[in-house]
Amino acid sequence: MDIFTREKERILQTYRRLNVEIVRGEGVYLIDRKGKRYLDAFGGLAVNLLGHRHPELIRAICHQLECYVHLSNVFIQEAQLSLADRLSALSGLNRVFYCNSGAEAVEGALKLVRKWGRGLGRRKVVSFDGGFHGRTMGALSLMSQVRYRDGYEPLLAECFQVPFNDVEAFCRVIDRQTAAVFLECIQGERGVIPIQEDLVNTLKEYRRQYGFLLVVDEVQTGLGRTGTFIAARNWDLDPDIVLLAKGLGGGLPLGAILTREQIAGVFGIGGHGSTMGGNPVACRAGCALLDVLERDDLYGRARVIGNTVMARIRQLQGQYPDWIKDVRGIGCIVGVEFLFGAEQIACRCLEKGLLVNVTHGNVIRFLPPLTFGDEHVARTCDIVEEVIHELAEKESNYSVGKVNGV
Repeated sequence: MDIFTREKERILQTYRRLNVEIVRGEGVYLIDRKGKRYLDAFGGLAVNLLGHRHPELIRAICHQLECYVHLSNVFIQEAQLSLADRLSALSGLNRVFYCNSGAEAVEGALKLVRKWGRGLGRRKVVSFDGGFHGRTMGALSLMSQVRYRDGYEPLLAECFQVPFNDVEAFCRVIDRQTAAVFLECIQGERGVIPIQEDLVNTLKEYRRQYGFLLVVDEVQTGLGRTGTFIAARNWDLDPDIVLLAKGLGGGLPLGAILTREQIAGVFGIGGHGSTMGGNPVACRAGCALLDVLERDDLYGRARVIGNTVMARIRQLQGQYPDWIKDVRGIGCIVGVEFLFGAEQIACRCLEKGLLVNVTHGNVIRFLPPLTFGDEHVARTCDIVEEVIHELAEKESNYSVGKVNGV
């Protein structure tokens, strides 16, 4: 029985798998059982910030494995504290709670803002249509997409979604009962849609006026992917709570809620918890990750990668304006929106040895490691260009054949 048959018979069928069996990762490449190499611009859905098997991550993980793998959170652990010191210095937020995933970070933040707002008469939570915050019940309550919510109602009460970048709609829903606004500065799931300046300015003004908490979900965009530690800094936003996960553990499960002492204090002993949150092996990997990001200036590298990819694809857009509608992004999160479904583009890229992600149906999303070299950026763009040229030529020949009655 081959691996694909076994997967269908043993694993709950909630994922649409690629027909590829990966056996090894090397730097920015994945290698399948037949030895074919794939340039990984998929990046483990924004997890693999340093690519695969980075030597400093491996050393940090092995060092911690020789000490202990798990103690539980009834023990003080140096690995947790070392990472917390780094996260606090980078974010300006002096309290950290560890969990295992982005969805868990969202759930913890929801509990935190509800408890914070209880004594103030604030229960309302506002978020934006098209955002993605996870698959748990609380996270789904912040999302509007029917395909994720359908069948799980009723969800949390007093959670309101407004159209992203719609200032008038945002102003209508905010009042003094608002406890918090949850925000992705770039909506990756929706097709890499950045926040617009008019919403940024209104958000700042209404926050001063009404005093709600600003929670930024940086699960996909944090840790240097947009060229800054968190994406919110690209818009001069100063959040009360920052949510991190994905790349934080260097590929191991790790999430974090970062906040200020006066907000964190509402939890108290037993107010929230996690058996596995802050696993010491993952925390050591997180420290090593931050070492490499800062030492090698991978924040700056992320900007170079993104600017180069967008410039190349915009040139291609000029040749194929009836194919490519828009190119957008910041740093190592780039979306190329097509005027038709993008699945065929992604499949042809895979055949040529490039892994990319399709989101929102018609958007190719690039989430490469921040360690992409110039040659990897060039090859990524070359493959996309080859695919579009070939598909366009095939379509042109088909159209000519139809005209000639073939």
